[in-house]
Amino acid sequence: MFRVLLVTGMSGAGKTAALKDLEDMGYEAVDNLPLSLVSALVAPAARSGLPIAIGIDIRTRDFGIVQFLHEIDELIANGNYDARLLFLDCDDDVLRRRFTETRRRHPLALDRPVEDGIRHERRLMSELRDRADLVVDTTSLILGDLKRVLHGHFALDASPGIVVFVTSFSYRRGLPPEADIVFDARFLANPHYVAELRDLTGLDSAVGAYVAADEGFDIFFKSVTTMLGSLLPRFSQEGKSYLTIAVGCTGGKHRSVYVAEQIAAWLCENGEQAGISHRDLPGARARA
Repeated sequence: MFRVLLVTGMSGAGKTAALKDLEDMGYEAVDNLPLSLVSALVAPAARSGLPIAIGIDIRTRDFGIVQFLHEIDELIANGNYDARLLFLDCDDDVLRRRFTETRRRHPLALDRPVEDGIRHERRLMSELRDRADLVVDTTSLILGDLKRVLHGHFALDASPGIVVFVTSFSYRRGLPPEADIVFDARFLANPHYVAELRDLTGLDSAVGAYVAADEGFDIFFKSVTTMLGSLLPRFSQEGKSYLTIAVGCTGGKHRSVYVAEQIAAWLCENGEQAGISHRDLPGARARA
């Protein structure tokens, strides 16, 4: 079935970057296509066989929510198309900072404060956000994270089954917005209060041994793996292709890192496709 991905969202939330990532993944990417030309573009593209990603937002000529929803319904009604809607979102404060730092004017507030344009756009776009097949919040995502999330959901060469990504994080810096399941590791003994462990991380064996020795760890980990063992097949049956599991602790350095590593290892041992990253651990890189 021919893949058609409509990409929209809040101005400044990363649509241009998303389209570039999708192009790198093998999509033909077209930005700011007038709504009236969507159907005219999709039909010949389908004959070529190359999947297409179309960027549409409030800057698009003849943009309107009703017309946009009509185009989505028309594509879905065509049994030859796998049509999906991706919505990119971001916190208002971060959007305002992005416009300020780049000295760009908001397209709905050319002669007014940026805040007014953001509020107006959010009201206009709320119905599209509710209709989206996937909402990606880019508030705390770096470009590499955005590419990973998009690849997880829309990769053209994806293997059958569900891809799981595990990340550790610090509660001080907030929950990862892309997380589907969150586990809190703050109840475990904290290596931060052991002088010889404080400067180490959950990647070090001494820290791992300390956390694993907590009397609550085995029960917790068994409960986590039992739950995941029952949930993953159900997610896969429902057509979910990508799942993000987040594990948090106070500083995102010790307990959450160790637990995330153990969950990722368990997933791989049980035949799942799993990657891992440590969001708030300096110098740590995502691994497949």
